[in-house]
Amino acid sequence: MGGSAIAGNAHIATAIPRRLDRLPWSRFHWLVVVALGITWILDGLEVTLAGSVAGALRESPVLQFSASDVGFANSAYLIGAVTGALFFGWLTDRWGRKRLFSITLALYLLATLGTAFTWDLTSFALMRFLTGAGIGGEYSAINSAIQELIPARRRGWTDLVINGSFWVGAALASGASILLLDPDVIDPEYGWRISFFGGAAIGLVVLWLRRFLPESPRWLATHGRAHEAERVIEAIERRVEAEGHRLAPIQPSEAHVRPRRSTPMSEVFTTLFRDYPKRTFYCLVLMAAQAFFYNAVFFTYAMMLTDFYAVPSADVGYYILPFAAGNVLGPLLLGRLFDSWGRRPMIMLTYTVSGLLLAATGLAFQAELLTATTQTLCWSITFFFASAAASAAYLTAAENFPLEMRALAIAIFYALGTLLGAVSPWIFSLLIESGSRDQVLIGYLSGAALMLIAAVVTLAYGVAAERKPLEEVARPLSWR
Repeated sequence: MGGSAIAGNAHIATAIPRRLDRLPWSRFHWLVVVALGITWILDGLEVTLAGSVAGALRESPVLQFSASDVGFANSAYLIGAVTGALFFGWLTDRWGRKRLFSITLALYLLATLGTAFTWDLTSFALMRFLTGAGIGGEYSAINSAIQELIPARRRGWTDLVINGSFWVGAALASGASILLLDPDVIDPEYGWRISFFGGAAIGLVVLWLRRFLPESPRWLATHGRAHEAERVIEAIERRVEAEGHRLAPIQPSEAHVRPRRSTPMSEVFTTLFRDYPKRTFYCLVLMAAQAFFYNAVFFTYAMMLTDFYAVPSADVGYYILPFAAGNVLGPLLLGRLFDSWGRRPMIMLTYTVSGLLLAATGLAFQAELLTATTQTLCWSITFFFASAAASAAYLTAAENFPLEMRALAIAIFYALGTLLGAVSPWIFSLLIESGSRDQVLIGYLSGAALMLIAAVVTLAYGVAAERKPLEEVARPLSWR
């Protein structure tokens, strides 16, 4: 009987990927998109609030931050995100995707709420660090679950759109900042504090919504819980069939499964550096380039407008709205090409165009050819492509490594890329504080060069993962 049970469990585990990939798009998949995609909205909300309230923080009679203080606090957020991604990513592969949803979201809620009550640079930076840790942990758990629950034929577009929803949060934050930072409406000293309550309120709604999401059946099956995985996949199939869909038959797999509770770190690094060294290098380059590119521009967005174009801090939100729109539309309109035309050509295209447009914008800025409006327009067009490029980096890191270490792999690349990019807000804030357009141009050209290098690396090491099951892109470690 024991041998029969093992054989049955192996069949269940290897059949689950095919059963998930055959599912037609349904309300269940929309629930996944909304309940998990909200993470990027929260991140966009947090990052944009930090940028939008930069002027208010510098003008606050309590905080009295300098430009470099603001840059330091923003870097603290990014370093927190790195720490959270690594720690919670490690836990996600051990404890499962669903359990970490509540833990990381609870940390985010408490920390962003605490930000509203800070009184000096130390307390503000600490709360930003903890907020970043919660968001960083979310990245690992959420990206893993999205990859494992969405059918292969829609994986690229879905992942890009969800990552692009970061800018929905950015738009919400910029709209809120217009009202809350208006001195005619509310005292700015209280307005920026109230701003951070919004993220906590959204987080409470998400906690309730995620109750209806199951654990990843793929994760359950490879961690010795095949019967539980079978119950989950059957429940999903019943929901889809209840909507009137017919499910196609599946071909049996010949793979055998050796369930495991966890993956040793030695095996993780062996997989990264011995089995997939080219993919490891490739993902690191993509993540580092887009992190430096984005952080350099966006975390100092408000300071650029206030210091070089004399835009009042209360009006910064108006300039973020079109910028956010370009970032949302990029993945939305270009995302399907990542599934049809392919990963490699689209990643090369988006990284190359982003780099060239940023370099051109920097040169126009240095020559004083731009106004606040045309500067924003140039940024909006540039990040139409850059948003798709950045989202593709997360997609690539998530789908190119085995299931048993997927969350930790995402965390490692996100952490290394973000850590390299974490210094960019501080560096750029110093360049802006210098008042020299020539120095700011150097920063922009550096970000552009990194994007072009990433495009060249894609030509050499890009992986054609479009429309392929995750298990075909990277065979699970437990499959033999």
